[in-house]
Amino acid sequence: MRDNKPENPLRALFLERYNDFRNQLKRRLGSDDLAHDAMQEAFLKVNDLPASSSIQQPAAYLFRVALNIAEDQRRRDSRLLTGVEISELIHLADEAADPARIAQGRDQIDAFQRALRQLPERTQQMVLAARVHELPHAEIARRYGVSERIVSKELKRALEHCARELLVAGSGKGGSAPVPRAACRDEEPWR
Repeated sequence: MRDNKPENPLRALFLERYNDFRNQLKRRLGSDDLAHDAMQEAFLKVNDLPASSSIQQPAAYLFRVALNIAEDQRRRDSRLLTGVEISELIHLADEAADPARIAQGRDQIDAFQRALRQLPERTQQMVLAARVHELPHAEIARRYGVSERIVSKELKRALEHCARELLVAGSGKGGSAPVPRAACRDEEPWR
């Protein structure tokens, strides 16, 4: 059954040069599947054009239509996740929701808070100002009436102390072999 549309010269040229356009598209895109899909969509688009369309370079126009469709398809596909990416995201979600990891994270927070409480009040405030409130050392120094060098030294010692305490706390909870407290205390100015 033939449709009642008058013969469209662009459609006729498209069908006549279909294989040429597809091969040219395949070379340009580097993908036979993408070229095939683009040609199918281009045919639908060309088929809907009015028969009276006058285009100066019809072959170049038809190829450009197919190429634009292919480029649009690539853009759409690039926004979609691959199966591997989806699998990795599911794996990350599984790890994030792991109750053991949540409990371990809470234990580390508790150990850090205990270590922080062992520091002098001013040092605690400096750590919070630097790490939580992200204040520059110059601002902390001005606030406490000390030099930036003193702020840097206190923060370094405080964070080293907290790191040692976290290491000790973690070694007793299924981590690596227990670390004797004495081995972690080269310099503990707050005890």
